[in-house]
Amino acid sequence: QVHLVESGGGSVQAGGSLRLSCAASGYTYSPPFMGWFRQAPGKEREGVAAMRTTVGRAYYADSVKGRATISQEYDKNTVYLQMDSLKPEDTAIYYCAAGSYRDRWNWNGPESYDYWGQGTQVTVSS
Repeated sequence: QVHLVESGGGSVQAGGSLRLSCAASGYTYSPPFMGWFRQAPGKEREGVAAMRTTVGRAYYADSVKGRATISQEYDKNTVYLQMDSLKPEDTAIYYCAAGSYRDRWNWNGPESYDYWGQGTQVTVSS
C-alpha cells in the first residue's frame, strides 16, 4: 500500500516562505514522477510543480516560476517544495502526488498520478 505524507504547511505573511515535504512509502521502487498540486476554495486543482525523479528534471507552473523550487532526496522517496515570496493567492490546500511508470506523463495533469497525499493547508495573509 502506497502512502504519501505531506508536512510543512502553515500560515505565513505575504513575502514569507514555506517548505513542504512529501514522503512516499510502500513503493517497491522509487516513484518516477512526483508532483505538487494545490486547490483553493471554489477552484479546480492545479499543478504547481513536479519532478521526473529518475533524471531530476523539474517542471513549474507559470504562477510560481522563480518563487518555487522542487527538490528531492531520491533514496528516501521524498520531495520538497520550497515556496518563497508567498502571495495571498498562493493560499490553498497543497497535495503531493506520485505517479507510476507510464507511456505518457503530463506533469500538471491529475490523471498522470496514481497516489495522493491528504493535503496540507497553506495560508498566506496580506
